[in-house]
Amino acid sequence: MSQIDDLPPLREVIAAHGLRAKKELGQNFLLDLNLTARIARVAGSLEETTVIEVGPGPGGLTRALLAEGARQVIAIERDPRALPALQEIEAAYPGRLIVISGDALEIDYRTLANGPTRIIANLPYNIATPLLTGWLSADPWPPYYESLTLMFQREVAERICARPGDDAYGRLAVLAGWRTNARIAFNVGRQAFTPPPNVTSAVVHLVPKPIDESVRVRDLEAVTKAAFGQRRKMVRQSLKATGVPVEKLLEAAGLKGDERAEELPVEAFLAMAKVYAAR
Repeated sequence: MSQIDDLPPLREVIAAHGLRAKKELGQNFLLDLNLTARIARVAGSLEETTVIEVGPGPGGLTRALLAEGARQVIAIERDPRALPALQEIEAAYPGRLIVISGDALEIDYRTLANGPTRIIANLPYNIATPLLTGWLSADPWPPYYESLTLMFQREVAERICARPGDDAYGRLAVLAGWRTNARIAFNVGRQAFTPPPNVTSAVVHLVPKPIDESVRVRDLEAVTKAAFGQRRKMVRQSLKATGVPVEKLLEAAGLKGDERAEELPVEAFLAMAKVYAAR
């Protein structure tokens, strides 16, 4: 018996189904069901909630989400080898688990939302950042999900939650800071995974917040790409790549021009994005 349900321990599940983690799929399996339950609880009460999970693998986090009371879990898995293990969980929780076999980068997540919806996942490392940027770029806003609770490499987690002046502050932090309140919930050591990755991981919790709806994602992306593309230069130089008169951008953001991109608050980039849109 495992710590959270009557299903076999995950090591037995992996052995029974031959689920050796594949590097090309970015797989690192979490075997500690107490840890997966801790991840699930970061999102708060899951009662009456639909949870979308990406990359469930043998189903450690899936089981925790169901045991924590999620009304329904929709698990998206690309690896067909994992499907029999997930079917066993489906049988243990009748009507509460839906497994979608497919590529997580090609899913229309909005169509999966069913009532209060949260996205909770130990993301495959090789697609984690594009998935996050897609979820953060959702329109209209507020989005179809109440929160994102996601596992990343610690380095990526720091980039998401960085503040102006931090070494990790960049385009991803500006996007996340504009649309969400983001925080690192806790770190996860490499020994928690099979196989152990080369880096520490971290769970990030992001909650959507009201935004300036006059700013478009593509305009903000253009400005941050220029500013951080030459981050060692003063913005008076780096912003020339936008093709917009730099003085207009600086005036809108209240900048002198001798600042560097990593020093600027999110609000400065939003102000410049409006100027860029009107070019």
